[in-house]
Amino acid sequence: MATINVDNVKAQMRKGILEYCILAIISRNDAYASSIIAELKAAEMIVVEGTLYPILTRQKNQGLLSYRWEESPQGPPRKYYTITPAGREFLAQLDVAWEEFVHQIQTIRNGQ
Repeated sequence: MATINVDNVKAQMRKGILEYCILAIISRNDAYASSIIAELKAAEMIVVEGTLYPILTRQKNQGLLSYRWEESPQGPPRKYYTITPAGREFLAQLDVAWEEFVHQIQTIRNGQ
């Protein structure tokens, strides 16, 4: 029997919802990459900059995010991401999809 690594499955699940989580974080407050990573890590959604930047770039190119540069009290200027109206609409659709998904899983788990 093959050994199944739960951590690998969990990593794939996290990867699948990471874009949703990033939009949710930015929807509350404008954020820069390090603050997004810190919040994801605090929620145990481990992510590294190499994972985050392609997602941010893709979301920006899709019109879901915009950004601006701000001077930082510590070091170089920071790129702050802001959710756009299209991003808020998309996030609202993801919220509905997430609730449906959770309901579907609960239905399957409960055998109903």
